[in-house]
Amino acid sequence: MSETIRLTAAQAMVRWLSVQSNAEGERFVDGVWAIFGHGNVAGLGEALHAIGDDLPTWRGQNEQTMAHAAIAFAKTSKRKRAMAVTSSIGPGATNMVTAAALAHVNRLPILLIPGDVFANRGPDPVLQQIEDFEDGTTSVNDCFRPVSRYFDRIERPEQLLTALPRAMQVMTDAAACGPVTLSFCQDVQAEAYDYPKDFFEPRFWPKRRPRADLSELHDAADLIRKARRPVIVAGGGVIYSEAEDALSDFATRHGIPVVETQAGKSALAWDHPMNLGGVGVTGTDAANAVAADADLVIGVDTRFQDFTTGSWTLFQAEGRKLLSINVAAYDAQKRGATPVQGDALESLNAISDLLGDHSAQVAADDLKNNWIETSDAVMAAPNGDGLPTDAQVIGAVQRQAGPDTVVMCAAGTMPGALHTLWRPAQGGYHMEYGFSCMGYEIAGAMGIKLARPEADVVCFIGDGSYMMANSELATAVMRRIPFTTVITDNRGYACINRLQKGTGGAPFNNMYENARVETQPQIDFVAHAAAMGAHAEKAVSIAELEQKLQDARNRDIPSVIVLDTDPHTGTGAGGSWWDVAVPEVSTREEVREARATYEQNRDRQRKV
Repeated sequence: MSETIRLTAAQAMVRWLSVQSNAEGERFVDGVWAIFGHGNVAGLGEALHAIGDDLPTWRGQNEQTMAHAAIAFAKTSKRKRAMAVTSSIGPGATNMVTAAALAHVNRLPILLIPGDVFANRGPDPVLQQIEDFEDGTTSVNDCFRPVSRYFDRIERPEQLLTALPRAMQVMTDAAACGPVTLSFCQDVQAEAYDYPKDFFEPRFWPKRRPRADLSELHDAADLIRKARRPVIVAGGGVIYSEAEDALSDFATRHGIPVVETQAGKSALAWDHPMNLGGVGVTGTDAANAVAADADLVIGVDTRFQDFTTGSWTLFQAEGRKLLSINVAAYDAQKRGATPVQGDALESLNAISDLLGDHSAQVAADDLKNNWIETSDAVMAAPNGDGLPTDAQVIGAVQRQAGPDTVVMCAAGTMPGALHTLWRPAQGGYHMEYGFSCMGYEIAGAMGIKLARPEADVVCFIGDGSYMMANSELATAVMRRIPFTTVITDNRGYACINRLQKGTGGAPFNNMYENARVETQPQIDFVAHAAAMGAHAEKAVSIAELEQKLQDARNRDIPSVIVLDTDPHTGTGAGGSWWDVAVPEVSTREEVREARATYEQNRDRQRKV
């Protein structure tokens, strides 16, 4: 019989996690974010304290935003590293459900370890326990099932022998990657078991690169040879596959322009000759013109989200074909595409070899140059005394950006404006736009900085998102994690207010001035951020913003710069239609007019 070691289940879990490494020898689960309560403080808390720096524990302020920081860390690490997050039972656990959904949509690894009720049911019902009147096996953690790639409830200590390897397999799998939830019954955490010693031997998890079937590669090469106006849509998987250079070589060698999804933006530097920028609803004029005219759309590790496709009104050329290179079969088969199911780097190189010297020679230099002139104009510093637009704020940050600048955002006006206008160096863009979760921003910026300490991280956040979740700013101060947050204060949810009016609705419940409040709030964001320990100040002009951005780089704590902005002006350039259903019946003439326009655009949608 093999040697054994007697450990509690919690001690076994953290010891096992501490010796799991990626192919480069880095600990895969870099650490554990924890807010302790009943359900994890006695079991996991004791185990994490004992293991110390071999699996470090970090304290956050909110379970959801701790998980956001972990997700941003994994995204910035190109899924080669991840973090775990543990909570108590009840509200501590359910606070993480939103983050699990965010990770699921974005195909990002995170290990969620919520405490659970007693497996032995002796003290039932315990504090915060949800009781299902029809199913005694259900707890609140069953909420994680639809938003987890792998879910398991640990009801006996020995179940870790199978559950933990399964969890790692999912988090390191190129196609199945996503959130894992190990719902850990609180009595089981403290129970001991004689675990095999060899279970805790260090293990390396290589980055697997599934290769596509040869027939699919030949089909792809044939389609590309026959196409006269192909375009490549670069998705986030290009970055996770580390296929940036392969994409650059492929596009250049074969004369095919590249357009970018939100997740794929910065796979190529903005000034790469074949890069036409963002595509779709928040796309550039150049990218959308080429996409509309393309007879072959080549998706590379993209989900073809509605923003990318203009709700499937963008790729309108007669006889247009769709080719989808994707490691996940689910995505490769979408919309009747010719599939190439395999790793992006391997697939691009293999198809390129089959194509040889073939070049489509799609010319788009004039389109790109015209777009640069157009975007220069909307990002230029204002001449008058009015409030600056979001585009002008982006221009100010752009003028101060360096090769190590990474801009990030998640919700509101700025994601669309940044996708349209921002000019990143390679790797200089981080957008959570799969779930577009308000409140991701500050925690996410902290996670980026943890993964890339050398980066100049700039977080764009509106006043609405800041009010949703800001408390991890205090965590960043305590841990001396510096990044710059630019709060654009437009006094409400201005982005959705513009959408509301654009669909014929009356301004209602988005801007404070249109909400049922007795007093218009005058929120002092500078004082609020400073109270958490950040260096906070107000900029009263674009010029002052630029100076404060320079100063922020010299600090070892987060900097917050607040600027009042124009709530009414959108990006001012680029874009395409987005399907937002307009009521068929309304007493408002504006709604009826918007419905007529809506029906015209909806008729342009392609089903395949």
